[in-house]
Amino acid sequence: MKTLKIILSTIAIMLSFSLIGQNIELSFTGDNNGQPIVLDSVLVKNINQGGEVMLYSPDLTIVLVLTGINDAINEANPTFSLSQNYPNPFTNQTSVQLHVPGTNLVKLVVSNLLGQTLLTSNKVIDAGTHSFSFTPGKEKCYFLTASCGGHTKTIKMLCNPGKTGQNVSLSHAGQTVPFPSYKSLQLLGELPFELGDELLMIGYSEMGESGMVQSPKMSQEYIMQFATNIPCPGAETVVWDEQTYNTIQIFGQCWIKENMNVGIMITSGLPQTNNDTIEKYCFENNEDLCDLLGGLYKWNEMMQYANETAGQGICPDGWHVPDDLNWQILEGAVDSEYGIGDLVWENNAWRGSDAGGSLKQTGTTLWVSPNTGATDAFGFKALPAGYFVQNAFWGGGYKAYFWSSQYPQKYFRNMDYNQSNIRRNLGDYQTSFSVRCIKD
Repeated sequence: MKTLKIILSTIAIMLSFSLIGQNIELSFTGDNNGQPIVLDSVLVKNINQGGEVMLYSPDLTIVLVLTGINDAINEANPTFSLSQNYPNPFTNQTSVQLHVPGTNLVKLVVSNLLGQTLLTSNKVIDAGTHSFSFTPGKEKCYFLTASCGGHTKTIKMLCNPGKTGQNVSLSHAGQTVPFPSYKSLQLLGELPFELGDELLMIGYSEMGESGMVQSPKMSQEYIMQFATNIPCPGAETVVWDEQTYNTIQIFGQCWIKENMNVGIMITSGLPQTNNDTIEKYCFENNEDLCDLLGGLYKWNEMMQYANETAGQGICPDGWHVPDDLNWQILEGAVDSEYGIGDLVWENNAWRGSDAGGSLKQTGTTLWVSPNTGATDAFGFKALPAGYFVQNAFWGGGYKAYFWSSQYPQKYFRNMDYNQSNIRRNLGDYQTSFSVRCIKD
């Protein structure tokens, strides 16, 4: 057995070294419960290393430049790339960067929304990164297509026409750098990346925003889901601990719709302990309220004594306790003012505009009046289960508290009867909150 482990470890090391210096190509499409959705753009952000790239339709492809002990960012000569123009939108002129790995013939075509060709240019250019200046005509939208060595890239350029009567033109402004630096890699639609890095991916369409967090291991296509307020496709219900839970799809995330009610009830006078049995508190020591509102769990009990961000905890197989970023994506998806990835979601205290109201169950049957802003617009149905601390129950009917699995911060989310926004703050080992689960 020991020999087998050594062999497997050796193979893993060899595979990891063989990947260094290679690139991973990701592409993106949109979907609404089986119906194709046209994506306007996709933002890809490296959570671990920093840096982000915005992709615009129709070329929704990004190259991840694998970095490692060979520092491939600086040593590798990237493949043919066409950057998004800057500024975009623009008025009288905009700039574009094009990279070719070797001296080659490059064909540039500018067309309008109707597919009519407005300009064509064929030019032999040297290896490196080159700048081009584009001057618009009367159109509000242009497509620039670059072809080189069998590869084709297209970007969409949005214009607020300024001068009238001018002709469309594209001029070569010179070579900038022969080999891109870290910063210019991002301008080329390439993002430095190490295996294990997490990427925040946000898709934009006329239906809203869809977000996900992924750690790619190979080239692949990602489907950005825009279905919402329906049971999760292919996973409408989940049976766990002899109970059946419903699910809810909220754009790119699939959530269990009810608060978790796993384990046996213990009274408020007893501690939750690591004893191979899941233990829960029920509000006011009333087990019927657990059936209605779910159980209350200390952080360790919820995570089953594993200090693991995004760990399974008390969730079913194939699901996990949402980490802080899972919550941020949900907040941005349902808030009417602040989108996914907005810096407001990294703040503590009350944040956003109406994310809390969008997630709270409507009415005043369970929530105390006025249940401000409650629309339950996405079917999340947050319930005011209150919380348990210092051997007492608090906030029933007034407050909903939900754990995250973030370690070591132990962030929670809080919604109140008189608030339409949502609060983020640091929890501790002593307080017991409600738990929701999100699909892996």
